Amino acid sequence: MAAFDAFFLDRDGTINRKAAEGSYVTSPSELHLLPGTGPAVAALNASGAKVFVVTNQRGVARGLMGPADVEAVDAQLDRLLAAHGAHVDAYYVCPHETGTCDCRKPLPGLLLQALARHPGLSPARCVMVGDAETDVDAGLAAGTRAVRLAPGGTPSRAEACYPDLAAAVAALLA
Repeated sequence: MAAFDAFFLDRDGTINRKAAEGSYVTSPSELHLLPGTGPAVAALNASGAKVFVVTNQRGVARGLMGPADVEAVDAQLDRLLAAHGAHVDAYYVCPHETGTCDCRKPLPGLLLQALARHPGLSPARCVMVGDAETDVDAGLAAGTRAVRLAPGGTPSRAEACYPDLAAAVAALLA
């Protein structure tokens, strides 16, 4: 039996390089995995846990991209991860503007959707991993553990901070 039921991963800044402030990853050509991400996700898969991407994509609400663009970027992410023997079990996307829904992180809606669609998962046996405190807050609000990708000493409500996804996965699976 796996030590964890599922890992909820933020996308931009956690799995792939984040676009410049105020910009968005709007096309597959703009998606670049962060170093060590492919093997880290493969390790999560090998642990027997589900891997879900939970991502705010406000660029949709702002008209900078459409749902099909988000799906194309996610399909590219699937291809890049497959090259490492890794996969994502499901994507949960908030396309809304701040303050207009219950799914935009730091609210827990995306995680709660995933938990509802996979009733065998126990929130206490799940971990939210992201590069922002909003990710941590969403995980904690959903009842999961939460770790943050940030330099050591960064103030956070997360149980720990790690420099990148590979380091977080290594520590969590140890």
